[in-house]
Formats: sequence, C-alpha cells, structure tokens
Amino acid sequence: MSNDVDTSAIAEDRLRQHLQVLSGRLVPVDADTVHGERPEPRPAAAPRWLDRVPGIPWRRSGESLVAVIDPVWVAPGTTSASLHASQEVIADVAEQLGVHLIEGERIQATPDGLLVLRLHHTGHGARPIRLQEMAYHTLEVLNRLGHSTRRIELGVGWAPITPRSPEERAVRMATEGARHSVRQRDFQPVRRHADEREPVISRRTFTIQILIATVGAFLLPLGLLFLTYGLGLDISGVVYWVVVASLTLTATAIWAECFTALDPPMLPELPEELRDVTPPPATAIIAAYLPNEAETILDTLDSFLDQEYAGGLQVILAYNTPEDLAVEDVLATLDEQHPNLTVLRVHDSTSKAQNVNAALRFATGEFVGIFDADHHPMPGAFSRAWHWIANGADVVQGHCVIREADTLLAQTVAVEFEQLYAVAHPGRTILHGFGIFGGSNGYWRRETLEQIRLRGSYLTEDIESSMRLLLAGGKIVNDPGLVSRELAPADVTGWWRQRLRWAQGWFQVSLRHLWPLLTSRELGWRRRLGVLFLLAWREAYPWLVQLVWPLMVFLAWRDQGIDLSSPIFFFLSLYIISSGAVQTMVAWRVSVPEVRRHGWWFVRAALLNVVIYTGAKNLVNRVAHLKQIRGERVWVVTARSAATDPSRPLSHDRSAA
Repeated sequence: MSNDVDTSAIAEDRLRQHLQVLSGRLVPVDADTVHGERPEPRPAAAPRWLDRVPGIPWRRSGESLVAVIDPVWVAPGTTSASLHASQEVIADVAEQLGVHLIEGERIQATPDGLLVLRLHHTGHGARPIRLQEMAYHTLEVLNRLGHSTRRIELGVGWAPITPRSPEERAVRMATEGARHSVRQRDFQPVRRHADEREPVISRRTFTIQILIATVGAFLLPLGLLFLTYGLGLDISGVVYWVVVASLTLTATAIWAECFTALDPPMLPELPEELRDVTPPPATAIIAAYLPNEAETILDTLDSFLDQEYAGGLQVILAYNTPEDLAVEDVLATLDEQHPNLTVLRVHDSTSKAQNVNAALRFATGEFVGIFDADHHPMPGAFSRAWHWIANGADVVQGHCVIREADTLLAQTVAVEFEQLYAVAHPGRTILHGFGIFGGSNGYWRRETLEQIRLRGSYLTEDIESSMRLLLAGGKIVNDPGLVSRELAPADVTGWWRQRLRWAQGWFQVSLRHLWPLLTSRELGWRRRLGVLFLLAWREAYPWLVQLVWPLMVFLAWRDQGIDLSSPIFFFLSLYIISSGAVQTMVAWRVSVPEVRRHGWWFVRAALLNVVIYTGAKNLVNRVAHLKQIRGERVWVVTARSAATDPSRPLSHDRSAA
C-alpha cells in the first residue's frame, strides 16, 4: 500500500543488551496514553549519568548543557509520528530515569510530553555518548511500561548554556534539535548552538582546497626538507624510510588480501533444524532520491518484483523528492497492483538514512536487504542471504557489480568494483576478522537494524553503522557470490562527487569511532589491527605517499641526481608496483563472468592505476579531509550512467499507468 511519511547514539558498551531488551517485547500502543499536537515547550532543568566509555577523556567543567528527549508515537491507523506522550506517561518515565541521576542534577517531565535535562559539561567525545545512553534508557523504561518501541521515534537535542545562550534559549534550541532528531529517526543527539554557522562553499574555496591538496602537499614538505637541511639537520633519510615503509605496508596488505580472496568462504549449509522448513519472510528496502533516479527506478522495481523467495518477499520503495513527479503516478499504480509492494514518500527526508529508517516501521521480514535505486539483485539473492543469517550473521554484504559499462569511465569503475568487492572486501573480512556493510546489497537482521539504525549525519552511513555494530559485538560477513548489479557514475564530475562523499564519510567515521574501537576491551588484537588499518592508515596514506615527489626533488638537488641502481631500491620498487598489477590479475580471476570476459578492461585499468587513477583517488581523500576540517557537510547525489530505455516493453502491468 502507498503511504506518505510526513514526520517523524548509542552507548556502545551497553548496546548488546539493548538489542535484546528493546526487540524482545512488542506490546501494542494504547491510544489513550498519547495525545496530539502539543504547545510550545516550557523551560525546564535536569540530569547526568555515570557510565563511562573506556578510552574517552572524561572531564567536567563549570559549564552546563540542556538536553531534551522527545518520544513521538506513530498514530494508530496512520503512518506519521505525531503523537506525544501524555503528562502521566512522561512523568512515570522521568521517575524511573532518576536512578541514573547524581546529586545536584535533575530531570523534569513537561506537560507537553518532553523530558528536559540539565547536565554538567563534559569532554567533547563523551557528550553524544552520554546523551545516546540516556535515550536508550528512555526506551528501556518505555518498554517496561508496555509501549512498543517499534512504534516510537525518539528525538534527542542538546545545547550548551553560554553567556550568549542562557538557559531559556538553550532549552528552545535543544527542543529544536530534538525535533530534527525525530525526523532523522536514528536516536542520535542533535546539537544546536547560538553561534553555529554553515561555511560558505564556492568555486573559490574548492580551488583553494585543490591547491592545498596538490601544490601545498608538495611545497610544504619540500620547504621543510630545505629548511631543516639549512639548519644542519638532514631529515631526508627519515622521510625516505617513512615513505618506503608506507608503500611497503600498503603493498603487503594488498598482496595478503589477494591471496586470501582466492579462497573465499563457501556458502554455509542451513542449520539442520531449518533445512526442511519454509524460510522466514524477507524485506527489500530500496532507498531513492527520485529527481536523480526517476528514470531508473521502474526497471529496479521490475527486478525486485521478479525475485523468487520461498519465504515471501516484501518490497518497500522509500523515496524523497523536493517536487511532485510524473513517475509517482506510475509508482502508485504499481503499489495497487502488487500486494507485496509498499511505496513510501518520506516528505521530511533529505538522506538515504532517513528513507531506510522510515521504511523500517513497515518492514515485516525477519531480515532486510538494503539497496540503492539502481541495483538489480541476482535471482535467488534473498535465499542465499538467508543461509548466512541463519548461521548467525547479523549482516551479510554482497558483491556489487557494474552493469551497462559502455564508457571508459564505467569500464574502469567496473574493474575497480571487482578489485573492491571480489578481492579487497572478502580478503579483509578474513584477515581482520570482521566485514563492513557497503551501503547496498547488504542484508541485516531486522531487529539489529532497528536498533543500530542508519545515521544521516554521516556521509557514509553504511560504514558508520558497521563500526557501531562491530563495537556492539555484531557479526558482519562478506559473500562475493551474492551479486547485485548497479550503474557507474555518468561522468567524471559524478565520479568526483561520489568519491569525495565516500572519502569524507570515511574520515568522519574515523574521527568518531577510531579511539573507542581501539580501546574496546571486547575486540581482540586482530580486529584492532584491522580497525587501525581501515580507520587510521587509510586516512594517513594519501598524505604519506605524496611525500615521494618532494623527497625526490630534494635528493636530486642534494646529490646532484638520484641513484636508481641500488638492488634494494629495485626490488622494493618491483614489489610495490607489482602489487597493483597482482590485485588486478586476481580481480580478473575471481570476477563475475560478464566482466571477466573483457580482459582488456583489466589491462587498461592496471595501466590507468599507475598513471592517474590511484593518484586521483588519493587527491580526493586529501580534499575530503580539508572539507571536513573546514566544516563542510554537503551531500550531493551521484548521477548514474544509464536510464530506462523508453523503447523497452513495460513489465508488471505498469503500462496501464
């Protein structure tokens, strides 16, 4: 059925128990316990709890902050989250949350259904974790009081109390943040500050970032080499071995991933007790931004409606669009024709994460596949994914393959995806002891996804959710045989924007999750090394490898030339350069047949990697770091390289529209 969704942070050390507590009791909401629209919030005061995250500096200062928690229910018989808690319910919640308070701090339930708290200021890294934990305590209490947590969206907002923002104003800003948090549907605290401003983004700022990432990354190290040499300190030897070590380490990791990927894990058999029973129902969530994907979405729906799965497949298209589109009439007709299809327009959404989180409320499957709007999963994809879920996986990430690669860029990306999804990801999963969710063609246990949620505040919500699940003790596996086909970016501009978003999103995740993961007592040394490689080394490497060029110029000046005859230099260079060629060869060996038959694509891609492509990706990473440091958070959709062929016959009766 078609629906419009109008409205409508996690304490990592406790998340595992929350996954069980919050998903284990689903009691219907009593309509008498909630009420409709509320008046403007009143100022109030409130609390703090003592739980500490290992490894995060914990300090207190004389400043305070205000936090607002806003539980919002889905109205019975509707699809929007618009009903707020009654005064009696919110008072009971506040009373039971009192166990988490310390002397001198308070929590207050307001008549309009809000929990307003005043907390001592803490270290930057601890603030969101404390607020996230209190949000989950709130859900625990609501669960104990008999309210289905599946029907609740929880908003959490906060604001500091400063001379420019006294308590009354801070409450208003925190309430605004809580309302924004409700729309995100991810339980993540949203900060509002009186002095916050969006940075100005222009062609000039972009040009400066490119110059810093290229010319600056060359001239600054070169100037430092000359400066220290002039002061009598030659650091070129240290820089040389740092560069050699960096290149060697990365090459060794590539070699290890290649050899490991040659022997991928086999599809496990179903547990004996599940072999003769019908598999559970499944849900496919397709997230779309229709102005960008209106021409491809109908083909995508055809692909999903053609899927055969014995347990029954529910297909949910959750999309957002800033304007009404003609294709929406076609989608409405398809929705009426297919009982297993639900079309949701998420009016307040501005991100893929919001679309997925909104769709979760309608999901009926025991596990959920998440897909972008251009993906066509292989026949039997959900049956294959069920084998992994039934054997204990929380998430299984499949193999994304480029289809319709009819341009040089698309063919290069097709080879790159084989290097990623058929070599790097499976290899790293075995080496590191954990996998990652890649954003599409990933299958989650529904109860796990309901608690983890996707966070739209991160440009790579997939990687961010992977790190939280890892910290919570979840299991992500990789199956290169679980194939879904997608489209490449339409042009170089689309490629640049896509990779810039990926790179900045990875950097955001590294800044937020690297330290908690490295200091987690739940992760062994093998996983910590994997985290160090994924979140620290991949961020440092684009800058370290750039040191090659200023070092070579300096050595050529100092020694009146560079001696390339050293056997050590020769064998190290051969080892490092060959790693890319070996990765390309292995990718060809394990790639899907429709890509493997184009052997010339792989040869050309190997040459392009040496000449320009790898350097371009490193440049993207450096620019992404500069954008994140400057505070830019712009998300730009990726234009795809193909569209629906208007001459192709329409299937599934959509011609009736």
